[in-house]
Amino acid sequence: MTVLIDRPMWPAHGTVWSHLVSDTSLDELHAFAAANEIPRRGFDLDHYDVPARLYDVLVAAGAHPVGNRELVLRLRASGLRVTKRDRATRPEHPGS
Repeated sequence: MTVLIDRPMWPAHGTVWSHLVSDTSLDELHAFAAANEIPRRGFDLDHYDVPARLYDVLVAAGAHPVGNRELVLRLRASGLRVTKRDRATRPEHPGS
């Protein structure tokens, strides 16, 4: 099981955010998020957006910290990456 998290650096809504991904499967990602009480509404097609206040909690729970470049490279290599082109043909927040 490999769940990855990048450093909180993406500003929105008065805080900064990290991306939480799996380089194995979306089922694994959803299970990790659920086990750590991350709401499904935080899922954005191939990742969860998580606020900075949860970063240390998620790392302690087993998420592997990586740089944002490595996170994207590993997500692409897994085949789970959703591109801008893909977004045009997929629902915005499946399962929410």
